[in-house]
This record gives sequence, structure tokens and C-alpha cells, in this order.
Amino acid sequence: MPAFRQVGEKQLPNPVLCMAWSPKRDLIALANTTGELLLHRLANFQRVWSLPPNEYTGKEITAIAWRPDGKILAFSVGDTKQVVLCDVEKAEILHLFPVQHPISCMHWMEVIEESSTLSSFYNSEDESKLFLPKLPTLPKSYSTTSKIFSEEKSDEIMNLLGEVRLNILVLGGGAGFVELYAYGMYKIATLNGVPGTCRSLSLSSDLKSLSVITEVRSVDNNPEICYLQLDTGLLSDCLPEVTRMARKFTHISTLLQYLRLSLTCMCEAWEDILMQMDLRLTKFVQEKNTSTQVQDEFLELLLWGQSSPELQALLMNQLTVKGLKKLGQSIESSYSSIQKLVISHLQSGSEALLYHLSEVKGMSLWKQKFQPLGLDSAAIEDAITAVGSFSLKANELLQVIDKSMKNFKAFFRWLYVAMLRMCEEHVPPELNKMTQKDIAFVADFLSEHFSENEELFDRKGKYFNVERVGQYLKDEDEDLVSPPNTKGNQWLRFLQESSHLKESPLLFPSYPQKSLHFVKRMMEGVIESCLQKPAEVIGKSVKQAVFLSLYTVPESSENTPRLFELPSLWNDKKTNMHYVVFCMPEVSPSKLYLLRKGTDPYRQIPNSLMSIDLSAVLSHHLENEDDGNARVRPDFVCSCLDARFYDDEILTVVLDVPEEYRGRVLAQLPLGSALSCETEFNWDPSLRLDQQSDAIPCQGLVLGNQLRDLENMKAQFVAVNGIRKVACVLSANLRHVRVFEMDVEDEEDEEGESQNASADQDGLETTGEGEQEAEDEAEEHGGEVYQKTEDHLESEEALELS
Repeated sequence: MPAFRQVGEKQLPNPVLCMAWSPKRDLIALANTTGELLLHRLANFQRVWSLPPNEYTGKEITAIAWRPDGKILAFSVGDTKQVVLCDVEKAEILHLFPVQHPISCMHWMEVIEESSTLSSFYNSEDESKLFLPKLPTLPKSYSTTSKIFSEEKSDEIMNLLGEVRLNILVLGGGAGFVELYAYGMYKIATLNGVPGTCRSLSLSSDLKSLSVITEVRSVDNNPEICYLQLDTGLLSDCLPEVTRMARKFTHISTLLQYLRLSLTCMCEAWEDILMQMDLRLTKFVQEKNTSTQVQDEFLELLLWGQSSPELQALLMNQLTVKGLKKLGQSIESSYSSIQKLVISHLQSGSEALLYHLSEVKGMSLWKQKFQPLGLDSAAIEDAITAVGSFSLKANELLQVIDKSMKNFKAFFRWLYVAMLRMCEEHVPPELNKMTQKDIAFVADFLSEHFSENEELFDRKGKYFNVERVGQYLKDEDEDLVSPPNTKGNQWLRFLQESSHLKESPLLFPSYPQKSLHFVKRMMEGVIESCLQKPAEVIGKSVKQAVFLSLYTVPESSENTPRLFELPSLWNDKKTNMHYVVFCMPEVSPSKLYLLRKGTDPYRQIPNSLMSIDLSAVLSHHLENEDDGNARVRPDFVCSCLDARFYDDEILTVVLDVPEEYRGRVLAQLPLGSALSCETEFNWDPSLRLDQQSDAIPCQGLVLGNQLRDLENMKAQFVAVNGIRKVACVLSANLRHVRVFEMDVEDEEDEEGESQNASADQDGLETTGEGEQEAEDEAEEHGGEVYQKTEDHLESEEALELS
């Protein structure tokens, strides 16, 4: 009896391009050809959720990777050149960032290091909670925020950072593109000099080296598969410093996103209705016949209570008493919303930014520890200054809002009374009292805001700029139309007269002519350049330690989805070894090759290369299966279609066995005996491996009962997770999947009972989607139980039936 138990099977409507098991739960993520990301549960392969492509992501998912804690899923999008981080609980996009090249592979690993230095650092690291108030949640009433930050999350930063322990997302793409992102968000290294297109990569858990499989075009233009090992020693040598720097910069990156979204909310709170006064006054100027100025007409109404027929027509017909009241309420509501956002979000976000940047400045001054990582104190000082300027501009906007609210209140109160008198309606006694001070206040407002400006008409198509807040929120490079009047500001006059303070680095520049958007963009640019320097310095420190040319790519594999294809990489955390498993079907179709390299690239590993003759292993198994009665033909050939490490000593393989014996087979190869190989292979670096394959030592192993026939399925690829003891097999046409629980011989009953419990524990609700999907499929296929063979499915595809 086989040791694997099938727990689910499904025919999928769209071909699958990527699949990856969660490191912590019985969940598998799939990406299909439509750009849809799917999450399925192990039990009956039930769908938990799907994330369709949208304007923020794209339609061509090229790689997926789980964060080591299983809470966030990263996927790369080829058509928009972006990497997206998705919350596994709610299928929400948490963060996205652009990359220079389409990503072809990604790997997310966690650093395993338990030194006393790091432990004390982890315990004392995030002191910002003691000094900084919690950031207010972004308001849910605005459309933009819900797309990135959910209103239910009160602390978005910690949600993205997860645990304190450093984890690194490694991205690989075309043209030798390789980048490392701490916590999946902050770029800590851009690598140079990696040849070809990355097919697979694996960063060692001790951070000493990065193993990369690349496809390089050789001199005769044939694609060659090569293995590179890059020395990332600087990261491992400076692990506490890298972790602290990465956490700080990830906080900073997230705060920038928070400020960006807060500003977007402010722009949405600013309504077009605020422009009504300016547009109506401009129309009034264009239509009236008299030569008097608009402010003179309003002043005459203020001082003498008399108005021209044109002004009366403007007020009574275009504005109306009811319209004036509504306009006043709209302006007050809009201004108070913007004011709250500035105080609660922009100012608290800026304070948090200043705090984290000041800590980074302190780190940069500790040159012995942080200078090798490229922290530049001058660049960080510039970033602190830019954030200070942004805070000043936000404060200036608050003053403008405050002044505008007072002005508009007094102006609308007076105009409301004047219009009631024009209509000869009753004026409430509380509105009728107007002191000399009130009259002077309205007169000043009229003379300052109601003067015609010909230059403004050329730029904006209107003569007036009564409303002064909107100019701060416009994402334009032009200067403010009406900058604040600073004539009476004694502090500014004192600064201008003081030769010492004028250029002092202690004072933040204020940019009085610029909008809030302009200063924000400038701040982002300065911080971005400050954040990029360590990535350049660390990237330059990474050197190529090993380069091995393995074999040429057979022409027959041109149409094979490269995301699943061998070689496969594995990082053994216990022995600090990198494993590469691959086949050379053009040279020896029945052999599986295993290359071992230490994570320390300069450590010599004995017996680093060996092969396993799968035909010999399987024929021996078949002959012993039926008490030695069966005899296998001498020309018996068995080939490996896909291989993935199940754990440090077991390899899960999909084998192609001749039909008369088995057909397609899923098997577990115990590598223990093979890894104890004593024959050394003398590698000639001037030749490709496939040109010297005859000298590679061949090892035998005993299969036991660790295999299962895959009946009625043209199986081709497999994804496994040894921690969760699960495997998912995918067919050659990428649409037929089977899911297995492995290692269930001794605990079959126990596993069955605990399956439902584990489903409840993982915190994900299916919300009936899985059942609905099954019903939809049954309806689509006339209610049949869909257990057809691969041949039937292919004939259906020919008839364009899904």
C-alpha cells in the first residue's frame, strides 16, 4: 500500500503557471494564465479566495513566493513590471513596488541566527512604540485608501514587517537582474554582473551565499544552464546592523506610503464646489457692461447697502440665498475635513518620519558598524531637512485653512444678510448686529481676495482666486497663485536680517512659493536617494565565487513553462549546504544529478557531484515488488520529469515509466545512502558538465514503498512541502491537479481526525467559495463527476470546450 493518500483532485478552467505551498499552513497558492491568483486549501482542494487582475497589478503573473511566516504572499507581474505583496487572510494588496525588469523567479527566506548579540537586539529593537503615538487609521470614506490599506487595520506598518527576525525577498529576472528586499519591502542590494536570465535562486539562511541558476547564451547561440554561487559575506558579517537598518528603512518606506495616501484623502476632501465662487465672479466680470471693479461693487454694498443691477442679478439669480447657504456649509465641511487630515495624519506621519530618520542618522555616525553598509550621514541629514520642510508646509496649509474659514464665515454671514434685505425678507436679529470691527474684517477680505488678476486669467481661465486652499493640493510644478502674505511676520524679518541664521543648517527651508504636493515630491526624492545608497554599496560587495556550466537546453523544452522546469535549488539549514538537482535528458535521460555546495562559497565539499540511475532503482523495485516473480526488460528506461526537495534527505519526483509497467509515478527518493558517496568527481572547469558526464559517480538507493501510480493523469510537475507533509501534482497541460498527503502510513486515522481542526486553526474562511466553484463546474459540465483522463481533456480542448 502506498504511503501517500490522495485528498483532492480538480480540473481547472485555466492553465496554472506557478504554484507554491504555504510554509505554515495547508494552503497552496496558484497563478494562472489569466493573471488570477488563487488560494486553495488542502482538503478537497477547496478554493479559499481568488484575486483577479486589476489596474494596480496586471495580467501576467510570472512568479510567486510566501513570506516565511505564511501571512503574506508576494507575486510579480510581468506586463506592469511590479512586485505585489498580498495579505493572505483577506486577499488584499498591502504594498507594491516597481522593478526594472520582468521577474522570472523569486525566493523569500528567513535568517536563522541565534547569537546572543542578535537576541538582545531583537528584544530592544523597536523602541519607537514608547516614544511615538500610534498612527491614526486612514479614513475609510475615501476610495483610494481601501485599495491599499484596509480601514480595519490600526497598525499597517507592523502588519507588513511581521516578526522582528530578518527575512529577505530575492528577485531574479532577465539581463542578469537580481535584487534583495528586506522584509519584502526595502531594497538592500542590487547585484551586478550576474549573466543571462535567472531561472531559479536561493539565498542561504546564514546569508553567506546566494545560489543562482541562469540561462546564458553561449558563443554558438545555444542556451546553456549555468550554476553561480555569489559571495554575500557582507550581509552575514553585519547581520545585526543590516537588520536594524532594514527595519528602520522599512518603517520609513511605509510612512512615505502613509503620507502619500493621506494627501490623496485630502485631495478627495477638497471639493470642486469650492471653485464656484471664483467661476461665478469671472462670469460676472465677462457679462457686466460697467467699468467698475468687482471689489468696488461689493465694497459699495458693504458700506452703503447699495448694489448695481448686475451685482444684484449675480447674487439673486446665480447665487441665490439657498445656494449661498449651501456653499457656506460645503466650504466649512471641506475645510474642516482637510484640517483634521493635516493634524492627525500628515503631522503625526511627519513626526514619525523625523524620529526614524534621526535614529538612522545616529546609526550612520557609528562608522565602525554602519559605514561598510553605505549609510551616508550627509544624505540622511538632507532627508531630515526635507521632512522638516514638508512639516512646515503642512503647518502653513493649516494657517491658510484657519484664516480662510474665518474670512469665509464673516463674508458669507454679511452677504447672507445683504441678500435677505434685497429680497425684503426678515433678517434674524442675531445676524443683524455687525460691529465696526466686523465691517473692517470683511472689507480687508474683499480688497485682498476680490481683485481681478489678468495674469491668472491666462493661466487658469478665471480672474479670481478667492479660494486659497486648493492651490496647495494641486499636483503641479507651478508656483502658488496666491502665496501667503508674510509682511507682518516678525520671525521671518528677524531671519532675513540675521546673517548667521539665514543659511543655518538648523533651520528648515520653507519654500513659500511652492505647493504641498511639490514639497512632498521633493521630500520623497531626497529620501529615495538616501535609501538607495546602501543597496548600491552592498550590491557592489557581492562577488561571484563559483561559476559552473552544466548543460545546453534541449530544443524540445522551448515550449515548456520555465517556472517549473529543473534545475531545482534547496537550502539545507542544518548542514549549511546548497543542493542543486537537475537532469540532462539529451545525455543520459534516466539519470538524476545532485550537486552539493557549502553555503560558505570557499568551503571545499568532498564528493560534491553524484548521479542516481532511476532506471536501475525502479527496475530493482519492480522485480522485488511481486516476490521476485516479475522480470524487467534490459532496455527498460525511466526518466525524471520533475524533482523537488521534500526535506533535507528526501527528494520528491515525478517519473515517466514505460506504460506497460506503470505510466506516470509519484515517488519519494531517500537520499541518505546516495549522499554518503565516496567517489570524487574531478571537474574540468573548461568543459560543460554534459561533456564530461561519463565520469560522474553513480549511486544506488532503495525505493521502499514510497511511490504511487498516477493513473489517468499525464503528470509532469510537482510542488511539495515537507513540513506540512503535502504534495501537489500538475499535469502536462497545466490544468489537472492532484493533491496528496504524504507520510500517512502510521497516522492515517489521526490525520483524518485532525484535518478539520487544522482547517479551523489557520484562520481563513472559505465563505462558501469552494462549494460554489464546485457547483459551477458541475453545472458547466452537465453535472458529471469530472474524473476524465488526460486524453479526453485534450480532445475537449481541441473542440474548444473548457
